Amino acid sequence: MDNKMNKLIEDYKQVPIPDELDLIVGNALKKRKNRRIRYNWISGVSAAAIFFVIGINANANIANALSTIPGVDSIVKVLTFREYKVDEQTYNADIKVPMITNLDNKELESDLNERYLEENKKLYDEFQAEMESMKKSGDGHLGVDTGFEVKTDNDDILAIGRYVVNTVASSSTTMKHDTIDKKNQILLSLPMLFKDDRYISIISENIKDQMRAQMKADENQFYWVSTEEPDDGLVDEFEHINKDQDFYINDQGQLVISFNKYDVAPGYMGVVEFVIPTDVIADALVSNTYIN
Repeated sequence: MDNKMNKLIEDYKQVPIPDELDLIVGNALKKRKNRRIRYNWISGVSAAAIFFVIGINANANIANALSTIPGVDSIVKVLTFREYKVDEQTYNADIKVPMITNLDNKELESDLNERYLEENKKLYDEFQAEMESMKKSGDGHLGVDTGFEVKTDNDDILAIGRYVVNTVASSSTTMKHDTIDKKNQILLSLPMLFKDDRYISIISENIKDQMRAQMKADENQFYWVSTEEPDDGLVDEFEHINKDQDFYINDQGQLVISFNKYDVAPGYMGVVEFVIPTDVIADALVSNTYIN
């Protein structure tokens, strides 16, 4: 173990850390659900914990190497951050990059992590360019905030939601989910769960029913969906989900359909989700492997 540790330290020393990155340490040490970390081991390596986290954030190869050291796998299996941060009076950016570690399918792991990094680096570059443009033309207000939520983490499914909040005059919020089959090590898509395209209309009609029921039960709930009330025609009504609509599978094995802010409702409703009853889609499913 000492030889491996020394090699990792040397590898880490060769990794350039950009000045603008504030590496988040605490989040990488969160315990995973149903995982126990031996406290005597933690106390023995507390001085090295920061090295582990920085190494993981800085280089995926180091994260993979750490997974081979007994006792460290509990750390590298958690999602960790790399953070791009700007904190000025009217310009604020907090862009967190998630990383998935310890998947057996290293090609999938690499593809996802590269995509997360590229997307967030692009956001940061765009923010920097727009901020500099605003400073040259006069005062302005600009903000971007990204992060992630682990929606499901059980023996079968890992589902991650990644959000982006952009703020200029008003704010917009987008959410993207990735749902991974842990056992088969594949990234799931919505079409692959169903026998054919019937799911589009089946799910859409159920969502419309849920929208109307929510609006009837709570006057503060509002969706752009046809009702018995007169329609002013100013907003396009929700008709159906996209073939590759954003989704995830929750911890109860249910399909959850997600819409971004302004997609199907006014902005104050934010990102909205609909849990689809399994009995509604049962006949259209390829199998009950994921949804039950």
